[in-house]
Amino acid sequence: MTVAEARRQARAQLAGCCESPALEADWLLRHGLGLAAEATLTPAQQTWLAGALRRRRAGEPLAYVLGSAGFWSLELTVTPAVLIPRPETEGLVAWALEDLPAAAEGPLADLGTGSGCIALALAQERPRLTVWAVDRSAEALGVAQANAARLGMEARVRPALGDWWAALPSGLRLAGVVSNPPYVAEGDPHLAALGHEPPAALVAGADGLSALRRLIAEAPAHLRRGAWLRLEHGHDQGAAVRGLLQAAGFADIETRRDLAGHERLSGGWWR
Repeated sequence: MTVAEARRQARAQLAGCCESPALEADWLLRHGLGLAAEATLTPAQQTWLAGALRRRRAGEPLAYVLGSAGFWSLELTVTPAVLIPRPETEGLVAWALEDLPAAAEGPLADLGTGSGCIALALAQERPRLTVWAVDRSAEALGVAQANAARLGMEARVRPALGDWWAALPSGLRLAGVVSNPPYVAEGDPHLAALGHEPPAALVAGADGLSALRRLIAEAPAHLRRGAWLRLEHGHDQGAAVRGLLQAAGFADIETRRDLAGHERLSGGWWR
């Protein structure tokens, strides 16, 4: 089977199950198999492609089928143990970088690191930075560690297995914290479209705020004076998160919008 024949078949099979069948067919061939236009598929490659197409037609996200996803300037391994990095989360990285001079050393923490995308993007941009990558899922933390090792950042992006703040070394005081925690409410109708991603990384109680409440309430005990906290949240949770930050004693509280104009990121300073 030639690449051209494989591409035609892939496009036909993906028609109706995704928005861009031609684009996804090309991704499977070029990125999944690394094939150039003039190549011919081996039997093993044909078998892989057939399995990939079955998975995609069943609704599995393309990133899981390929085993990788782009985030910031990085290409990261992803598995069903971690959320697929979203473009809106890059706004969290951009905001944190505004508060990190080129020679910043930290320490910082990325709570609920998943694939490690936020921690690794920050470490990529600030070569002297130390970031604690925290996750309560050993499988997810393994993905983050593998990404750090592949990118040569394992010495600066340090894994910490455990439940939010409790995973950090005793007595550690942080210069800044970023987090994209679970923030979807139980029973939210959007969860049906996210069925292949880990529920524990998505759902946070009846109102979607349980993780954010804990992160904000416990933050002061782990921050230096002059440290900052930056959080991603749901499009309709900005007011609630600002209220939680104010109640915890944070100053200079701010909310930023995503490219769609929704309130998506909130944070403040611990003075």
